[in-house]
Amino acid sequence: MRRPRGEPGSRAPRPTEGATCAGPGESCFPSDGPLMCALEQERRFRLPLKPPPPLPSILRGGQRLEAALSCPRFQRRPQQHLIRSLAEARPEELTPHVMVLLAQHLARHRLREPQLLEAIAHFLVVQEAQLNSKVVQKLVLPFGRLNYVPLEQQFMPCLERILAREAGVAPLATVNILMSLCQLQCLPFQALHFVFSPGFINHISGTPHALIVRRYLSLLDTAVELELPGYRGARLPRRQQVPIFPQPLITDRARCKYSHKDIVAEGLRQLLGEEKYRQDLTVPPGYSTDFLLCVSSCGSVLPVRAQDPFLPYPPRSCPHATRDPAQRVVLMLRERWHFCRDGRVLLGSRALRERHLGLMGYQLLPLPFEELESQRGLPQLKSYLRQKLQALGLRWGPEGG
Repeated sequence: MRRPRGEPGSRAPRPTEGATCAGPGESCFPSDGPLMCALEQERRFRLPLKPPPPLPSILRGGQRLEAALSCPRFQRRPQQHLIRSLAEARPEELTPHVMVLLAQHLARHRLREPQLLEAIAHFLVVQEAQLNSKVVQKLVLPFGRLNYVPLEQQFMPCLERILAREAGVAPLATVNILMSLCQLQCLPFQALHFVFSPGFINHISGTPHALIVRRYLSLLDTAVELELPGYRGARLPRRQQVPIFPQPLITDRARCKYSHKDIVAEGLRQLLGEEKYRQDLTVPPGYSTDFLLCVSSCGSVLPVRAQDPFLPYPPRSCPHATRDPAQRVVLMLRERWHFCRDGRVLLGSRALRERHLGLMGYQLLPLPFEELESQRGLPQLKSYLRQKLQALGLRWGPEGG
């Protein structure tokens, strides 16, 4: 027979070490036991997340801007806060460090905000004498990446003076600045003369960044070939040229699971057959293509493997002199991350690639992400691709697959 509590002969349980002393209506479990830990974890999980602490109001405009840009959680803050902090900052508070943080933030998050970009351009012009090329390359980066030419009239003359002064000091920074200007179609002839000179090329040979500089110089030489017919200066020697982009860009590799490339490839396979397109082909001088078709003069899609998929580079002065009448059509996926955020402006690197492929003679067929996302299933996507190809005048036989 069970004895009631407190009856003589019953033994009360001894509190274990670390146990909490329970009051009336409370349990007596070890505070570090698994049950108490689980209950505490659940309690914390149910509590609302604490918002990021507000920036101290005592900070001035420039200090507040730097604090916001240095905050790990700043990605969630609206960019209007940046504009307000910048407007409240006094000129002496806008240091190169603060403006570099701002430039890197805009470039990293694809924020094409004219007010902030114009502020960076104005700062660069005003502080020209105090800035070296290593800082300038970081300030100029968002302009090329975001495909934005500032309204500041002294922006280009200022950069030309800095390049003339600093070109021999920091070769990699010099080429980085020219890469940003190349995306903007604003290449200065004098700087090109310098970086293509034998002295500059010999200077960078054998350095740790020699390969990346040669890759950038190869792209600059392509821009000179295609976009600057009036240039008569030095050019990059053939033996120094390397493929510009020998592999897919980092952003495309990182976001491949979000890409429409696989479903478009399957749509083309069923629509045309595997032998009538090439995927991920890199054409000279080193530009990658998503999908490439060869089309006869009458509009028939030809088997790619029976044709030379590459157009001659450099392009021939008279396109009718070639014996190959086939047209090369490049289908370019325009994914969401190929654009500046919240806009319809292509990033500078994407616009540059499409511009150069067009100048080389390839016919471009862009496939915007909005149109691809609106297709519901493979049959609808095939119908969409059929309409796109027929609009170019292409025709083919019965569907394959």
